[in-house]
Amino acid sequence: MLSGLFLSKNQKLVKKWTKEHEDIVVLAHKVIGEYSKNNHDNARNALKELNNLAVDHVMNEDIEFYKLMKDQKRITTKSESMVREFTDTFKGTKMALMNLLTKYTQDDIVLDEEFFNMFNSLVGILGERIEFEENNLYSLLYNKG
Repeated sequence: MLSGLFLSKNQKLVKKWTKEHEDIVVLAHKVIGEYSKNNHDNARNALKELNNLAVDHVMNEDIEFYKLMKDQKRITTKSESMVREFTDTFKGTKMALMNLLTKYTQDDIVLDEEFFNMFNSLVGILGERIEFEENNLYSLLYNKG
């Protein structure tokens, strides 16, 4: 309990983001589970929660990684390369996710098989990206206070 009092701003941010990743995964599985049970109303509600969390999470990460890239005292050439590679390669997936969430959180759009297939595909990719972020990029922030 007291250890949280002594964490730096970046360390608290990493803990917050890691918790949000857990929440994102839970919500994604809830969407899949509810859709699989043919309960599209509950699936859409979970999708809306996921949309709100994911948009805030991604925007916040983008801002913090941008700040990190601009702070030459806090970033090495290797770290800068890693952040650039991640942001460049994730850009397409991030846009696909945001487009899917925007489209399918609308009440008048049917959650159909196309949605389910696209969502499952994106969830797999996001799982890999989350693992990369937590194991590589978050350590850049966490260890830089």
